[in-house]
Amino acid sequence: MRVMEKTAPPESGLPPAPGAEQYPALALANSAVALPGGHYTDQLGTPAGANEWLTERGLAPVEIGMRETCATQLRSLREQIRSLLASRVDGLPALPAALGAVNDALIRVPTAPLLQWDDKAGPYRAAPHPTTQIVDHALATLAADAADLLTSPDAERLTACGSPPCNRYLLRHGRRHWCSTRCGDRARAARAYARRGSTPS
Repeated sequence: MRVMEKTAPPESGLPPAPGAEQYPALALANSAVALPGGHYTDQLGTPAGANEWLTERGLAPVEIGMRETCATQLRSLREQIRSLLASRVDGLPALPAALGAVNDALIRVPTAPLLQWDDKAGPYRAAPHPTTQIVDHALATLAADAADLLTSPDAERLTACGSPPCNRYLLRHGRRHWCSTRCGDRARAARAYARRGSTPS
């Protein structure tokens, strides 16, 4: 098995996949991209990268002091949303863990200060840590967006990019099954190469 190497997000050079600007959950699913040569890029690979990704979509302030635990939660939700998209595209039942994770994110945002208990001072009420609260709100927003996508008419157009090793999802327009011109060119080149290889000499 080839070990994947991280590359910086800009090196992927890929525009957003069709539908990703309309559905932030689709953009989240595509925030880790497999590239040719066994490389990949992960926009959420660091707390700073996760903070930047959320900020670009209006889901967090420019600097919230994102911690690794929060970035890990965002990456975990991404994998669960990817699982649900794959189930929808392949016409398979959803994994219960993926459904549970999305539903859990939907109900994470507290509507009131939570009850806390100090061993010496006793019970008190307090809101969660501000960073955690912002991240919980972002997770809930992204989970709701994923639920909206999967239950909308657009779900019929949901497909996986047809150019390996790309692992992005998109909303199909016509017969196009590629997330970008680059992936389309690579798929056409692979088909042409396969035809040449199978032509009798």
